[in-house]
Amino acid sequence: MSRRALYAALLLALGLSGCASLGDMLAPGPAAPALSPEAAASAAQAAARRPQLEIEADSTLKPVLLRSLDLARAVVSPDADTISELEWARLVAVTPQQAQQALQTEGLFEAQAQVERLSETPLRLKLIITPGAPVRVGRLTLEVQGELADLAEAGDATAQALKAKLLAQWPLRPGVPLRMNDWADAKNSVLALLRAQGYASAAWAGTAAQIDPAQRESRLFLVADSGPLYRAGGIDVEGLAFHQLERVQALADLPTGSPLTEAALLDYQSRLTKTGLFDQATVTLDPDPALAAQARVKVTVKEAPIHTATLSIGYSANSGPRTGVEHLVRRLMDKPIQMRNKLNWARDLQRWDGEVSTHLNGQFNRDLVGTSISRETLDGITETSQRVRAGRSHERTDYERLVFAEVERSKACGEDQTGEACLTTQAASLNAHFTWRDLDSVLLPTQGYALQVQAGLGWSMDNNGFDQTRDQGVFGRLYARAVGYWPLGGSWTSMARLELGATGSSNNVVVPLSQLFWAGGDDSVRGYPYRALGGEIIGPLEIGSSLLAAGSVEVAHPFSAKMPSVQWAAFLDGGRAANSVADLKPALGYGLGLRWRSPVGPLKVDWAWGEERRRGRLHLSLGVNF
Repeated sequence: MSRRALYAALLLALGLSGCASLGDMLAPGPAAPALSPEAAASAAQAAARRPQLEIEADSTLKPVLLRSLDLARAVVSPDADTISELEWARLVAVTPQQAQQALQTEGLFEAQAQVERLSETPLRLKLIITPGAPVRVGRLTLEVQGELADLAEAGDATAQALKAKLLAQWPLRPGVPLRMNDWADAKNSVLALLRAQGYASAAWAGTAAQIDPAQRESRLFLVADSGPLYRAGGIDVEGLAFHQLERVQALADLPTGSPLTEAALLDYQSRLTKTGLFDQATVTLDPDPALAAQARVKVTVKEAPIHTATLSIGYSANSGPRTGVEHLVRRLMDKPIQMRNKLNWARDLQRWDGEVSTHLNGQFNRDLVGTSISRETLDGITETSQRVRAGRSHERTDYERLVFAEVERSKACGEDQTGEACLTTQAASLNAHFTWRDLDSVLLPTQGYALQVQAGLGWSMDNNGFDQTRDQGVFGRLYARAVGYWPLGGSWTSMARLELGATGSSNNVVVPLSQLFWAGGDDSVRGYPYRALGGEIIGPLEIGSSLLAAGSVEVAHPFSAKMPSVQWAAFLDGGRAANSVADLKPALGYGLGLRWRSPVGPLKVDWAWGEERRRGRLHLSLGVNF
């Protein structure tokens, strides 16, 4: 008998219906010494002599019974074959009562249990369950006392809304079956909601569930004591060595007397983390109910090093193998100023970005000055650009705004690098970028949305090159990108993305190359190379288009419940960049992908079929773009 067959025989000997260990027992594992035929036969005979238990009940009830019955634990015990007949008789005798008690937690107070002996040698037992009708909620009384009740009675709209929400969200309504796990979960959810809204010491003043088995009805009585509403009274900070206490406190947005809700504390913690000044930041409150009217907010931080250098190596389907180095100074010349320099070097793209900015102030603003230099080669065309910008950003968890002025110069040349094959543009512009987010997680979102809108107005100052028909003048640019995430139930998730963009100019004014649009690539239309969809031919050069429309839909599901972070996905992309609406007929790409929801963001590997090109393409990406 083979080792796999022997394992199967051992499992069958256990006799537990629906046992989840079959796959585990038969899964490949470390190599074991081979059994001799005599030893294998002896083991099989021993397994056949082991007691067996079969449970005849609804599949939802079997786990409850297996956890609760002494008999179920005995048959799977390693010492089951040494248990005396007298002990088996005792276990069989107490099983019906234990089963009835276990099923009462599921609201089944009329359940009947019976144990049958199918054979004596080996001992084979069968537990038969007749569940009967469940007990349902008949009457519900849910009351609130404490400061929440006082505020609601005094006409406070926020308190009245919270009290109404507690009642509306209570899940065990009249007519719903009463299960003990549901009863406990419902009570916990009420306290969680109260504590999240600033009533940190909320507790139950009393709860009771009166069961009338004859009427198959339960009467629920609950009194929630909200306790006091915790209000901000000051901020204590621990862990500062380099940075200013006043700036850390100013990021709180917690005026004295404002409610200390869970969302307010988490927002404060998120803003501290987002500054980049701290490796760790935790925000809690003093839970003493006697001090709730002026509760102290406790902040503990671990400052990040003043100087940080990061080296990265990777690969992009858009630009090939790449390496990068980034250096950050978090406090420049002992002032609340930080400086960042980042150099990326890839096969087709080389780029340096530098920025000097202030730390976030109490209004969540920072001033910045930045510059970038890049060189990109694609399909025999080399494009270089230099940009300098100065502006102010406003940064909150759910909303960001960046307003800046920018001067740029770009140049696109053909392979021969002659003056006649180059197009140069220079421009100055005013720009505003806005981002709105409402996501369950910025790093690994599964529910919510993100919306980004960009607007720019500028003056194209120069056009040197072979195309002398282009004029100087005003140009404008609009761009919007929306991403939505929806859970579909059963561990399924979905995502949809829409991008729209347009540039315009007066008369025959050339628009700066950086303001034009392309489609195709990892985060655009998969199944097509980077910037393969769109473009305008000017002489020997191909530059971007003035219009963009692209979108995507995707569904994903874990490969197994044991590894929810590893998922497969199916997607459909479509889009194009063009110079007229009539030419925006979408190119389609569709395929399958692998997702790993890693601690640093989602890692994506996609294989997509480009319908227009009639060929497949592999795409790799890391992170979420908003």
